Amino acid sequence: MRTLVTGGTRGIGAAVARRLSADGHDLVLGYARDDAAAERTAQACRALGVACSTVRADLTTDAGVDAVVGAADRLTGVVNNAGATLHIAPLADTPTDVVRASVGLNLTAAILVARAAVRVMARSRGGSGGVLVNVGSGAATLGSPGEYVHYAAAKAGVDALTLGLAQEVADEGIRVVGVAPGIIDTTIHADAGEPGRVARVGPLVPLGRAGRVEEVADAVAWLMSAEASYVTGTTLRVAGGR
Repeated sequence: MRTLVTGGTRGIGAAVARRLSADGHDLVLGYARDDAAAERTAQACRALGVACSTVRADLTTDAGVDAVVGAADRLTGVVNNAGATLHIAPLADTPTDVVRASVGLNLTAAILVARAAVRVMARSRGGSGGVLVNVGSGAATLGSPGEYVHYAAAKAGVDALTLGLAQEVADEGIRVVGVAPGIIDTTIHADAGEPGRVARVGPLVPLGRAGRVEEVADAVAWLMSAEASYVTGTTLRVAGGR
């Protein structure tokens, strides 16, 4: 198994990389800027006995998408994970450039990575089939008013991508599934300007806490496994009941 994980060196992506390594996946990890985190994650994966390489690329560019997908020879799996909220505020107070950047990364880049993955994995194009996991967000169905409506709207598009593409490529031997994390304890909140968001929002979840990255990674690993061989076109919510 050879799997690409975009945004694969920090947060949820790094946890997914470690979990898939334990399952025997050779990995290519895409990342945007944190070289030190990329090296730490790659070393942790190699220590589990798999091959792991990293590719620094901007997925909002055609060259970046080509670089990460092209680095994964004989690809059999993709975790379409790269994303960021970028800003926490009511939509009326969110700058136009932030809205465009959020949609570009969270939706447009996800669509283009999915397109490239299908071109590599489709049986009619010489591939051997595989699994595409789109990492969406619980925000897609909640809307996230007052916080990041722009991000929620982009992630709702990812849910539609999962549903439609799964039907489009089922006869190519490709399953397309999604995972929708809720509030997860990662640096995404600090990166968007509110490092204390987990402490603020976590207790409001029905289970009473924020989720752990490993809990999302376990869901991704199951969806990529043979145990989920009859699962496609659906998104699994990992959000503590919210």
